[in-house]
Amino acid sequence: MNHALSAHAIGLHYLAMIEGAQHPSIVESLGGIAPDLAGLTISFAYGEVYSRPGLDLRQRQLVTVAALASMGGAEPQLKFHIAGALNVGASPEEVVELMMHLAVYAGFPAALNGVFAAKAVFSEKGIVANTSRVAQGTARYDDGLASLRKIDGAAGEHVIDSLREIAPDLGRFIIEFGFGDIYTRPGLDLLSRELASVAALAAMGSATPQLKVHMHGLLNVGGTREQLVEVVTQIAVYAGFPRAINAALAAKDVLAARADA
Repeated sequence: MNHALSAHAIGLHYLAMIEGAQHPSIVESLGGIAPDLAGLTISFAYGEVYSRPGLDLRQRQLVTVAALASMGGAEPQLKFHIAGALNVGASPEEVVELMMHLAVYAGFPAALNGVFAAKAVFSEKGIVANTSRVAQGTARYDDGLASLRKIDGAAGEHVIDSLREIAPDLGRFIIEFGFGDIYTRPGLDLLSRELASVAALAAMGSATPQLKVHMHGLLNVGGTREQLVEVVTQIAVYAGFPRAINAALAAKDVLAARADA
């Protein structure tokens, strides 16, 4: 079997698990206009990228959902991958929590659109998510600062310090809302949150300093070098190679800095 046939067969295997169907819908939907695009999607995206070690399918789907939701403009694909995340083991609550997490990095409009996309998928699948509210802490700043130090370490504290002379309230909001209200919520583990943060920032492609902070954060909460590289590689499929290359160069800087520390 040649490489192209092998990659196509492997891609069909992974796509079947994600879509939950033996016959990929992309083949029929693109058959009359761009059948080669369907074939390349199957062989490259699913046959060569999804089959790589480093991230499990649940993690890959959460990374993909984070990238698509943060960029916007691809609602059909976002819904497809939300459904795919559910098919490979993510819970409805994790999907909703991921969208809430993106409010910090992609803004409330992206988070709201993501939640509405998830709601539509849940309705189609007959899923009822647990929507119980999480009680807000009484010491938002202290809780947030502790989370910031645990996750982002010195790099995160440097960001807050750099804002003191120009926008101290922005620094306070980052601590109280981002790390006090969002990161302390149950429903999504810290590693998944940092995978999502790196994916979102890499996909948007316009926040390299913050991307590097969260690459450090990913490694600080137990993520590995291999997982960091895999998030960057996954982004190439959904946000394009230029943004993936930029993210890879940022990862290179982060890993070098940690090696020298």
